[in-house]
Amino acid sequence: MKLSQFNFDLPKEAIAKYPPKNRDESRLMVVHRKSKEIEHKVFKDIIDYFDDGDVFVLNNTKVFPARLYGEKEKTGAKIEVFLLRELNRESRLWDVLVDPARKIRIGNKLYFGENDELVAEVIDNTTSRGRTLRFLFDGSYEEFKKTLQNLGETPLPKIHDRPVEPEDEERYQTIFAKHEGAVAAPTAGLHFSRELLKRLEIKGINFAEITLHTGLGNFRPIEVEDLTKHKVDSEEMNVPVETTKIVNEAIKNGKNICAVGTTVMKALETAVSITGFIKPYKGWTNKFIFPPYEFKVANAFVTNFHLPMSPMMMMVAAYVGHDWLLDIYKMAIKEGYKFFTYGDAMLIVD
Repeated sequence: MKLSQFNFDLPKEAIAKYPPKNRDESRLMVVHRKSKEIEHKVFKDIIDYFDDGDVFVLNNTKVFPARLYGEKEKTGAKIEVFLLRELNRESRLWDVLVDPARKIRIGNKLYFGENDELVAEVIDNTTSRGRTLRFLFDGSYEEFKKTLQNLGETPLPKIHDRPVEPEDEERYQTIFAKHEGAVAAPTAGLHFSRELLKRLEIKGINFAEITLHTGLGNFRPIEVEDLTKHKVDSEEMNVPVETTKIVNEAIKNGKNICAVGTTVMKALETAVSITGFIKPYKGWTNKFIFPPYEFKVANAFVTNFHLPMSPMMMMVAAYVGHDWLLDIYKMAIKEGYKFFTYGDAMLIVD
């Protein structure tokens, strides 16, 4: 398939700027793959589509405040640094994006915080936009991470076109976030409230957790028309033994497996074996799912409404069918559903 086949006209006002008042009260479009029926619900109604023994697979990654604002030595030029990933804990080495990139050279020092609490030196130009920084910090690793946390800002995507506000710190994080490492929230999980999780649990639904640290690659524009030539940034993931037991038991018993979000779907499809069961997995994945693709694990899928030509949209198209997804998105826009990070949700069931 070609990149241009995933373009559609998305009005700016269809992108949610703010989260809904209550997590589980965003809208929910329920899409039935076999009957092609579509229902319009509220997210907390998701409980009506699952029964005792079914499994929800959640991504427990935690977003860290990856956006820093600093100044360049001597000139005082304002520089934005986006922390992508930690390369070496002892040496305080990080892969970062800098903006504006053209002003930053190897050897430049950057200062962060009103009292220059953090200083970093540019030691490598890895790509046109990317850099490797070494943070010069005398204290312990814990003190260093705390300083990063204090100076960093919630990395809300810029398309929201507004300043980050205090509530974003909590709302741009799922309630089951545990393991820090993501630079973007696994957005399908944002719709779950503690009350809804409790109600699902009482109904007998099981939860299994994976960790996939969502990377910025999900938001980088795809620059090739032929999708088979697109190279995906690798993301760190972990499917623990306990999760494989819960999921494989449900598969054996013919229960529903619901992937909550594209990151979970990617993890399950990375960890699945030729037998159709999943194996423990700790490492990296650069799996890129676009049509045609045969999914092997999840028979239900919770996902947000995605931006045109994004990898997330392509995965959903592989799950429901390309042409039908474009029709669904047209209907969503007409019906006033909100797209992207803080937008509404879609539940796809058989």
